[in-house]
Amino acid sequence: MPDAAVEAAPAPNRLVRLVKKIRLPLDDPFAIVGLVIYAVFLLVAIFADQLATHDPLEILFDKDYQLASDLRPLEGGFVMGTTSLGRDIYSQLIYGSRSALLIGLTAAFMVAVIGTVVGLLSGYFGGWIDIILMRAADIAFGIPFLPFVIVLAAFLEPSIWNVVLAMALILWRDTGRVIRSQVLTLRTRAYIDAARVAGSSDLKIVFRHIAPNILPLSFLYGSIAIGWAILTEAAISFLGFGDPETISWGYMLQDAYASQALSQGGYYWFVPPGICIVLVVVAGFFISRGYEEILFPKLKE
Repeated sequence: MPDAAVEAAPAPNRLVRLVKKIRLPLDDPFAIVGLVIYAVFLLVAIFADQLATHDPLEILFDKDYQLASDLRPLEGGFVMGTTSLGRDIYSQLIYGSRSALLIGLTAAFMVAVIGTVVGLLSGYFGGWIDIILMRAADIAFGIPFLPFVIVLAAFLEPSIWNVVLAMALILWRDTGRVIRSQVLTLRTRAYIDAARVAGSSDLKIVFRHIAPNILPLSFLYGSIAIGWAILTEAAISFLGFGDPETISWGYMLQDAYASQALSQGGYYWFVPPGICIVLVVVAGFFISRGYEEILFPKLKE
């Protein structure tokens, strides 16, 4: 049955087709690795209270009431040592996963939703709607992303939500442009004409008949946006524009840099958060690779 002869199709059949459109890319081994990495970090973030041994911002003292600063891994009972201020690095790493996933998933959702809606409306309706939305995309393309985030963080209160807001304002441009080009081809298909003849409204055609066919494309750009968001937050925190009250992997890197951990051989301080950032970003690209094969099956050849 064609995708859009849905006027006569029962709701369960539509649901089955929608699930097939948004299925996880389990045919690609790299995508599976990416999903496993996300699953591990998600579990760590959910159970951070149980996994962490200390409050990540608590200044700790040893049994002689001396500041427990610059301890090496396993010294004094600290798994990964302590910072120069006597804070537990292991606990900071665990709680940093919460900030990373919160920022990454929220920003990815915003980018995917805004870009998808813009692409759908622009591609289907055309005319002045297309002109306005695509000129807005041109403006977004002309704004350098990282300097924009820095300026935004400087004017607003330090917060991890600055990254989410910046990505929502700027990075929808790529998703919107690509989805618009896809919608331009879909709107000329026979099943769209059939839906019009059957009396479907424009919005019903856009969101019921066209949107399910471009969902894998939205998920592809959403998975890439997760990595971009986490990298951006790390860069902003490293430059000193992050929220000092929120522990993140970028905050850990900035703290290690300010304390000259590299010159003192404190690799246990900055290498773990760096590895975590790399893993999460790579996982996003692995998942996007899987969605590319769903969108373009010829890539498997």
